[in-house]
Amino acid sequence: MYVPLLVSDFLERAVKLYGDKPAILDDTCIRTYSEVGERANQLSNGLASLGVTKGDKVAYLAPNTPEMLEGFYGVAQIGAVMTPLNTRLKPFDYQFILEHSESKVLFVDYTLLRQVEEILPHLPDLQHVIVHGEREVGYEPYEEWLQQFPRECMMEPELDEQDIASLLYTSGTTGDPKGVLLSHRSNYLHALSAMHHLRVSDQDVLLHVLPMFHVNGWGSPYYYTANGASQVMLRQTDPDLILDKIEQYGVTVVHMAPTVLNMVLEAFERKERTITQQVRVVIAGSAPPPAFVRRVEEELGWTFIQVYGMTEISPLITISEPRSVDILKSNEERYVLKAKTGYDLIGTRVKVVDELGEEVPCDGNTVGEIITRTNHVMEGYYKNKEATQSTIQHGWLHTGDMATVDEKGYIEIVDRKKDVIISGGENISSIEVEGVLYDHPAILEAAVIAVPHEKWGESPHAVIVLRSGEALTEMELITFCRERLAHFKVPKGITFMNELPKTASGKIQKVLLRKSFWQDHERHVN
Repeated sequence: MYVPLLVSDFLERAVKLYGDKPAILDDTCIRTYSEVGERANQLSNGLASLGVTKGDKVAYLAPNTPEMLEGFYGVAQIGAVMTPLNTRLKPFDYQFILEHSESKVLFVDYTLLRQVEEILPHLPDLQHVIVHGEREVGYEPYEEWLQQFPRECMMEPELDEQDIASLLYTSGTTGDPKGVLLSHRSNYLHALSAMHHLRVSDQDVLLHVLPMFHVNGWGSPYYYTANGASQVMLRQTDPDLILDKIEQYGVTVVHMAPTVLNMVLEAFERKERTITQQVRVVIAGSAPPPAFVRRVEEELGWTFIQVYGMTEISPLITISEPRSVDILKSNEERYVLKAKTGYDLIGTRVKVVDELGEEVPCDGNTVGEIITRTNHVMEGYYKNKEATQSTIQHGWLHTGDMATVDEKGYIEIVDRKKDVIISGGENISSIEVEGVLYDHPAILEAAVIAVPHEKWGESPHAVIVLRSGEALTEMELITFCRERLAHFKVPKGITFMNELPKTASGKIQKVLLRKSFWQDHERHVN
C-alpha cells in the first residue's frame, strides 16, 4: 500500500488526538488544536477563492505569530507552496524573492508592511496582499477575510509526497538569494527523525524563539504539531522576554542560535528566575566552546543539545548528544562531546571526505568536507540548475563545511569552505557585501571576512584598499553600506590596507586576512 507522506497529516493527527488541548499560547490568544485546524481549513478555502492552486507560491512576511503557524498547514492542504520571508531584509531583497518565486499571494504582518510597501506596485505576479493584525488602509485585513470561509476544508486536490511543500530563500555564497525547494516527503521524513532525536512528546511546551522563516524554525511547526505539543509564540528575540515566557508557560524546549542563548545566560545572571521544569535547549550554528555548554547545564540546569544542518537538508543531519558508551565519562568530557557537531541522525548518512572523495581518517586532525546522503535533501534550487548540480554531486549533497572526525566518530566543524558569515544565526554572503562596497568610487579592492564578535558569534568585517589619492573614513563607509544593505549584513568594522594578499592567480587570500583576527581572539579567550 502506498500512502503519500504529507505534512498536512501532522495537524490532522493533532486535531484528532489533542483537539481540546492548547496548541497556541500567545499574548493575544490561546487556541486549541481544533481551533487551529478550523482556521487552517478557512485559510485553505480562502486561498482557493483567490485562485491559488497546486504549485502556486504563497509568501509570508511575519514574526512568530499564530497566523504564521496556521499558514504552514492552510497553504499545504491545497498543494500550494509556503514561501516564508526573512523579516530583516531590504525592500530590493523582497522584490527579488517575490519576483523570482512568482508568489501569487503575500500575507504580511502589519508591523512589517512598511518594509515591502514601496515594491508592491512593481510585482506583476503578486495578485493579493493580506495584512495580519491591525487594519491598514488600502489592504485586506486578514481576520475579516478569513472569517468569510467555511471551517471544513472544501478543496482536496490530489497531492503526492514529491510535491513541493516549501520554498525557502538562503543567501548562500552568491549575491542573489537561492530558493531551496523542499518536498512534502523531505519535510515529513526529517520531522520523524528529528522528533526522535530531540525526544519530542505530547508533554512538551515549545517556545518559538527561532524565527519560523529559518527553514521553518528548524522544522518545529511540523514535529511539535505532530505530537500535540503546546507552542508558545515569541515575536521578538529579547532574552528577558524569553525567560519570562519559559517561566510563565512552563516551556520545556527551545530552539535558538548560540548568540541568543548567550544573551539568555547574561539575562539569567541579572535576574534569577523560578524555572523548575526540565528544559532542553537545541542549538545550531558555530560550535560553542565546552565552557559554554557547562554554563547552560550547571548554571541554568538545562539540557544542552547541539545539532547541525542547513536549509538544503530540511535542515538537520547530526546531533551531539553523548551516546550510551559515553555515559560514564566525566562532566567535562561530556561537555566536550556536546560541543561538537556530532553524528548522523537516523535516516541520514554523513561523511567527511578529502578532495578525492575519500573519507578522512578518524584522527581528529585531518580536515575534509562534510557531505550527506539523505531523504531530507532538497529537490534543488528553484530556477538554478547550475547551483543545484554543483551542490548535489553523485548522489551526495556537499555542505561546504570543513570538519574533522574523532576516534569515536564525532564530527567537528573547523572552518567554512564557502565564505558565508553566520552572524547571530543569519547567513551573510560576503560576495553580496563586497558588491556594495565596490559601488563606492573611492574603493579599489574589497574583501569581506568573518571576525569574532562577542554578542553575535561572528560578524562581517571589510578589508579595503582605496584608490590612489582617495580618502575615506570607517564611519563614512559603514553609513554608505547601511543605506544599501540590511543592517545585519553591514560590516561592523573596516580595516584599510595598502594591498590585499593574493595567490599567484590573483585570488584574494581571505584565510590570511581572517587569521590575525581569530588568533587575537583565541589568545584573548585563553
